[in-house]
Amino acid sequence: MNTDTPNSATHKGAGKKLAVVTGGAGFIGSHLCERLVKEGYQVISLDNYFTGTKENHVDGVDYREGHTKDIETHIPETPDIIYHLGEYSRVLTSFDDVEKVWDLNVHGTFKVLEYCTQKEIRLIYAGSSTKFGEFDDLEDGENQSPYAYFKASNTQLVNNYGVWFGLDYAITYFYNVYGQRERNDKYGTLIAIFNEKHKQELPLTVVSPGTQLRNFTHVQDTVDGIMLVGEKGKGDGYCIGSSESYSLLKVAEMFGGEIEMLPSKKGDRKHSKQNLEKIQKLGWNTKHTLPDDIKKMISQ
Repeated sequence: MNTDTPNSATHKGAGKKLAVVTGGAGFIGSHLCERLVKEGYQVISLDNYFTGTKENHVDGVDYREGHTKDIETHIPETPDIIYHLGEYSRVLTSFDDVEKVWDLNVHGTFKVLEYCTQKEIRLIYAGSSTKFGEFDDLEDGENQSPYAYFKASNTQLVNNYGVWFGLDYAITYFYNVYGQRERNDKYGTLIAIFNEKHKQELPLTVVSPGTQLRNFTHVQDTVDGIMLVGEKGKGDGYCIGSSESYSLLKVAEMFGGEIEMLPSKKGDRKHSKQNLEKIQKLGWNTKHTLPDDIKKMISQ
């Protein structure tokens, strides 16, 4: 595994292109790092290991531990591109972690924007599809949780930096990503949690009413989209999500076994709108389907 010192990383314009992935030890970030290495990039991961883990390290990546608010200290080089995934990323727990959400998603992202602007680095920002959430016929997803609010505010700020300072950027939106390296704890994602409960023959807990729709998207399909946006994307609006949606109750039924209904929770959207036009124009499409992948999971 590559644990080179900062001085070993390539500067912009010298040899391989240098890509930085914030949150590179996380679920999606680790897969993105892996793909970038495969595509011939020199890759630095900056992660504070709040939800990332060293078990997600992949060969060929220079891992640096730290907060994105200190990105200038941790990344003295001038990268060609930064994929900014390193933020707090859960809706329901954000009500209990408001200060942490602000620290990671506001303070940290502001410093990343300043860093990219001052050094003229291309930025790919991972927005949140919660911005497009609908709640009982209210199209007000961005104000329904601390996480959604700060993420939506950040997408506006990134857009403004493009207008104010000429930042070269593109913004992506992920939709319920699942696959290898998902977490299954309180900061985990639904498919991994259901899979773990199914293995242990425990009831699958579904938040009422269970009719909430989600566009579950495999991590490899998501990374395909991120790479295309990194290469060709300009501006806002790159939704990377499966066109097929399933209710939470339907997903639980795919796994089988006992289902336990839980009370409804604040911030839990009915569904999220998505417009795939911009990402499909770049040549993106999904290669995985949730029903097939669940069948593979439960057969292992």
